[in-house]
Amino acid sequence: MIKINIENMHKSFGEKSVLRGVNLSVEKGEILCIIGKSGSGKSVILKHLVGIIEPDKGSIAVDGITMTGNKKEIKREIISKYGILFQGAALFDSMNIFDNVAFGLRRRGLDEEEIKIIVEESLTQVGLSGAGDKRPSELSGGMQKRAGLARSIAVRPEVMLYDEPTTGVDPITAGVVDRLIIKMRDTFGMTSVVVTHDMTSAYRIADRIAMLYEGEIIFTGTDDEIRKSDNPYVKQFIEGTIHGPIKAI
Repeated sequence: MIKINIENMHKSFGEKSVLRGVNLSVEKGEILCIIGKSGSGKSVILKHLVGIIEPDKGSIAVDGITMTGNKKEIKREIISKYGILFQGAALFDSMNIFDNVAFGLRRRGLDEEEIKIIVEESLTQVGLSGAGDKRPSELSGGMQKRAGLARSIAVRPEVMLYDEPTTGVDPITAGVVDRLIIKMRDTFGMTSVVVTHDMTSAYRIADRIAMLYEGEIIFTGTDDEIRKSDNPYVKQFIEGTIHGPIKAI
């Protein structure tokens, strides 16, 4: 299991300052949900974690190894420990589900017999046993997310990153996705970071919840602690009211 530490992370795009000194830790084996309104920079944090972008200032350490500003080989080694479930599942339309799940395994040079065993195990874990021959277009949105999760866990990551995993699905399917996130953590001991604005989901899965506002983490705590918070920004966001300091878009 892996611990992640983000210290004093700043990021601007042109004149727009998105992250303004983010400090955040993710403990080994925990599920941390990052909440915040649209455009607050939640996904920018994920992009830093996977090395797509570098911070203007600050650092990220994964299991004690500094990722920011380090050698490409070190970054690749860290990133190889990640599994990522993108908001839209990001499946390859030209491949069937089996080949989608096998994609990362083939890049690692595993033989086809071993790949077949791992793919079938991964599809079974997410409730898609027997769906390997189907195309992504033949699956519902919820099934596509499960297939995307199967592809992520096939490489046995030590860290799972989820970008809005319940967006675009009905409440019942969202519940299925949430239970899978917990199951993956419990089964494989993964450290998990979930970016979401779905408070129902966050309450259901999170060990801790961190709220990002105006480029800073303004709250970190359990679901019980966030419900009891007297921070006006936190209260307005979790209650979904227009009355408060946060302006509606």
